[in-house]
Amino acid sequence: MSSTYVPRPGSAPWPRKVLSHAVMEFRLLLRNGEQLLLALVIPLGLLLLLGGTGLGDRLPLGDGPAVDLAVPRVLALAVLSTSFTSLAIATGFERRYGVIKRLGASPLSRTGLLAGKIGSVLAIQVIQLTVLIVTGFALGWNPVGGAAAVFGVLLMILCGTAAFASLGLLMAGVLRAEATLAAANLLYLLLLVGGAIMTPVEEYPEGLQGVVRLLPSAALANGLANATLEGVVPWAAALSLALWAAVLGYLVSRTFRWD
Repeated sequence: MSSTYVPRPGSAPWPRKVLSHAVMEFRLLLRNGEQLLLALVIPLGLLLLLGGTGLGDRLPLGDGPAVDLAVPRVLALAVLSTSFTSLAIATGFERRYGVIKRLGASPLSRTGLLAGKIGSVLAIQVIQLTVLIVTGFALGWNPVGGAAAVFGVLLMILCGTAAFASLGLLMAGVLRAEATLAAANLLYLLLLVGGAIMTPVEEYPEGLQGVVRLLPSAALANGLANATLEGVVPWAAALSLALWAAVLGYLVSRTFRWD
């Protein structure tokens, strides 16, 4: 019995298209040396410096072993690096060169294109966070809390990625590529120094603590620290990041320009 080829015209299912685009974005990120520097080299070097050389004992990281205090905050920095800085810069230059405009005319919807970008960020983070966590254990990291801590860390990473990816896409969608490059790097440094990423909110002057506590960077870093140091699920920090993600995501939907 002979078989007959029957074509099936039409677009592939939406999840398959998003996955295909995420794979492409993932490969492009891996080829970009600057993004890999932000995503892995800087956080890894900082973790080795704070947890492996004794420098962390002389910095205001909090009370406890330096490596236990440093690991969750370096994880927060890694999420910020990938989901915000790298994504904003890459998307900004894709807009400049017309890549975003051409992709917007593809069978994949514009929502699917943005979902593919975030999917590639999550894939990079799996590699990034695995390397940092393994390095942390090698340095003597001793998290507490078991399943609650694991769930808390995953929850914070997902909420933090949603919030900072929305911020990165918002910046890349309204600014010129050069302005996005400068603004993303500047904000990255400002949050690193003054956004409670590496320093607990309690270490800031009392007059600034209320403002710093509202920042998404503070919610992410403190939430990860609470999960691994106290073994609790940081619901309040997750809610704060979810609200940031909702507001910024709405602004992205209203302001993102494709050309």
